[in-house]
Amino acid sequence: MTDTTVPSNTSDISRSWRSATRLIHGGVERTPYGETSEAIFLTSGFAYDSAEQAAATFTGEATHYQYSRFGNPTVDALQRRLAEIEGAEACVATATGMGAVSSALLAQVKAGDRVVASRALFGSCHWIIANLLPRYGVETVFVDGGDLNAWAEALSKPTAAVLLESPSNPMLDVLDLRAISDLAHKAGAIVVVDNAFASPVYQKPLELGADVVVYSCTKHIDGQGRVLGGAILGRKEWIDETVLPFTRNTGNALSPFNAWVMLKGLETLNLRVDAMTRNAAIVADWLAQAPGIVSVRYPGRADHPQHELAKKQMSGFGSLVAFEVAGGQAGAFAFLDALRVILISNNLGDARSLATHPATTTHMKIGPEERARLGISDGAIRLSVGLEDSADLVDDLARGAAALTARSFAPAH
Repeated sequence: MTDTTVPSNTSDISRSWRSATRLIHGGVERTPYGETSEAIFLTSGFAYDSAEQAAATFTGEATHYQYSRFGNPTVDALQRRLAEIEGAEACVATATGMGAVSSALLAQVKAGDRVVASRALFGSCHWIIANLLPRYGVETVFVDGGDLNAWAEALSKPTAAVLLESPSNPMLDVLDLRAISDLAHKAGAIVVVDNAFASPVYQKPLELGADVVVYSCTKHIDGQGRVLGGAILGRKEWIDETVLPFTRNTGNALSPFNAWVMLKGLETLNLRVDAMTRNAAIVADWLAQAPGIVSVRYPGRADHPQHELAKKQMSGFGSLVAFEVAGGQAGAFAFLDALRVILISNNLGDARSLATHPATTTHMKIGPEERARLGISDGAIRLSVGLEDSADLVDDLARGAAALTARSFAPAH
């Protein structure tokens, strides 16, 4: 048994709930004990009342939990709540964010199919498109995400799937989801959008024409550096007939404990993301005038190349800031090593501020030529802004800037 959908018995009152209320109460089904916090069903399997019930469960004639790889009450609660928040018909939770991306693609493509993707992808997503899918006879094409003419050309042939991120990792490119989705649908493609950077608080890709949304729930949804998890959201028919057979039989299942942690994370998601975004705006503005900073990218700033598009399709600009320091890799390392509050880590969307050097970590394996095409210089740093006092974050960034000055990497603005 698994319930990937918004409950059919949702009341008229709950249907009218706004996002903050859904983050706390959405998808709740209490046990007879009446607990306020969702129960954790830490069990691998489930017992049947009879052999007949077991047999009927496996044929689909009876509704009963079978095995936690197939379905679990705690995981189902997370799936229902995520579906409600996203405005999706159904959701499948996965073991990791990359499990969500890989399953959303591999479940639907076969040899001879064609997949088009934005070039600006997280390193592991880029690897799936560039290396994994071609091994199985799937043609893959990369395009520059902001070039609608390139999308039109790439989608002039029948296509099975499109994969993109917006904002992108790590340079925060904002892609026109509506225009790309329209082009993709003419080619027969299912549009998969990785919405991790925007979070479900600030962007609704399904409302902008996408067919599928994927998340690394590890990021803002847990958002406190505790557990791994992912989610795939879309139409019920596609989830039930295409995704579930794949995830169930390949074992891409989320642990009930991790699902429970994420349910707790959802209760404060909007508060955390809003506070992190306020900090990110302050940090981005400070970096823009700091010595040794070559450039700053934040969708909320008017100098971001897709600022107007971000205002149109996002309700907030997010917790990520990308910037480039003088001195290339040596300058970036000097800056990062001087930090005392902001941690060096390749994670993001955390309550703690985290900074990473994409060229030597998350995007190392895509190579220098591809990084150059994506604008990921050796001096680029991705900063995930957390919940600390913004003044302490600015003080810490000033330590980084001072390290650049000490190393003569910091020409004055």
